[in-house]
Formats: sequence, structure tokens, C-alpha cells
Amino acid sequence: MDTVAVERFEANRDRLASIAYRLLGSAADAEDAVQDAYLRWQTSDPGHIDVPEAWLTKVVTNLALDRLRSAQARRERAAGDWLPEPLLDGDPMLGPAQTVEQRESVTLAMLLLMERLGPVERAVYVLREAFSYSHAEVADILDITETSSQQHVHRARRRVAAERVAGEADRRAARRIVEAFVDAASSGRTERLVELLTDDATVVSEGAGVGGKLMRRTGVGPVAANLRAGFKPTPAKRRLVGGSPSIHAAVVNGAPAMVAALGDRVVGVVVLGLREEKVVNLVGVSSRDRLERFNRLWRRAEHDDPLIEQW
Repeated sequence: MDTVAVERFEANRDRLASIAYRLLGSAADAEDAVQDAYLRWQTSDPGHIDVPEAWLTKVVTNLALDRLRSAQARRERAAGDWLPEPLLDGDPMLGPAQTVEQRESVTLAMLLLMERLGPVERAVYVLREAFSYSHAEVADILDITETSSQQHVHRARRRVAAERVAGEADRRAARRIVEAFVDAASSGRTERLVELLTDDATVVSEGAGVGGKLMRRTGVGPVAANLRAGFKPTPAKRRLVGGSPSIHAAVVNGAPAMVAALGDRVVGVVVLGLREEKVVNLVGVSSRDRLERFNRLWRRAEHDDPLIEQW
């Protein structure tokens, strides 16, 4: 393959990765899908492809859908023991962020919500809402009719609208929100946490899972009690993570987040979903595999002073 063809693909790599990430919720799987698309690009004849960008979008979208439909993915996701992979602010895989829809489509809350959509419905929603493809273009990418594309996006919008969660925050706002939350959680007083939570607040975390199962709590009382207990440091918890981490505020998938780090290694991330300036959901990720990409960017990024030097 000549240099021009390689450069053409590389010019599309970040966009393709951000499409695949929104569909799969996994940076590692998204990277694999893009690499598979590159292998197909190598064996194609770019000179006979009228619109390379469209061709590549179709290939990577359908590769991602194949992964969603795989037996392994169905088992993992159907069991409810799957969480999306968090991405640090500035990661190119987060993709376009000019519109509310684009920013919202990559929040962890939305990625979890989109798990309730079928693969094609999810693809139509992502391509329309996050990347502004026309129904004609979506139909060509997915080999469906324009009418079917319109029906899919209408159903998807209706299904996510009722549970839509705002999560936008810049670096300064994230620090203010996380600082208030950490202060309340570390106070040992449940009522202070209750004031920051919505009545229907939920928390889901893989860190406290037993036998691979996720821990889930719903309702302001149970969530506040769980967070108060979970935030209290103990020798056993410190042994589990390998020491006494510092706690930082960050922007993760466009939302405020707490980041626990031992030196330059992140050992846990808790992302806060907001509704009317209160926390409506929390997603906690501590899997080393799921934090691999996050750690690579964390080591290169500049950080504010930690909220807590040693937890």
C-alpha cells in the first residue's frame, strides 16, 4: 500500500475509533475494530473506492456490530456484569464535542443506557446523534432503508429520553463538584451525602463485586450509606489497592470524576452523573484492564493538586 493510502487511513483513525468506542463502550475493542478495518483497507484497492471516508466508516461500524453480536459479548452484557471503559478528558477517542448530543453520547451514563438498544438501533443513534450522518448515509452504512433508519432513531431517542442524564463539566466545575462530594463522603455523616444525591440515585461498581458480579445500589438512602462505608479507608482496602492512593478531581467522559492514584498509576475512577446539580448516578471502575488506556493518558496529563494526599 502506498504512502498516500496509509495517510488517508491515518487521517480517519481518530474518527473511526470514536465511532467504534461509542458502539462498544470499550477502548480496547474499539482499537481492535479500527485495526481490523486497516487490514481490510490494506487488501482493498483505494483507487476504486469513490469515497474512502464513507467506505471506512461502513467497515468499522459493521466490524463493531459484529463484536456486539458475538456470543461472548452477549454473555458479558446480558449478565449485567459489564461497565464501559472510562476515558480521560482530552482523549482523541472521545471524538467530536461541538454539540450537546455529541458530548452526551460519550458519557458513561449514556453508554450504559445504550446497552438497552439493539445493535442496529444503537448504531443508527450514534451515527445520527454523534456524527450527524444523514438517514441516506446511515442506510448505506448499515444496509437498511432510509425509512428503517428513521424508525430506529425515533425509537432510540424515545427510549433514552426518559432517563437522559446531563454530565457536562469543565475542569474547574469538576473540581468544585468532586471536592464537595469527597468532603461529604469523608465526613462520615450520611445526611451530608443525601443532600448531594437525587432521590433516585444509583451506584454501580465493579470494585466491590464478588465473583465478578457488579455491586449495585438504588435510592438515596442505600446509596448514601454505601458511599459513606465505601469511602472510609481501612487496612484491608489499602492492601487491596496496594497502598494509600491520592484522590484527584478530573473530567472523565465529559463528567466530573474522582480518580484514585498511587504515584502515576490510577487504581480507580468514580464518575458522577448529574441532574440539576445533584448526583443521580455513580459508576466506579477499578479493573486494571479497563484502566489501561486511561493510565497511559493520565501519565502524560497535567493534574491539579490532589483533594486528598493519602486516602
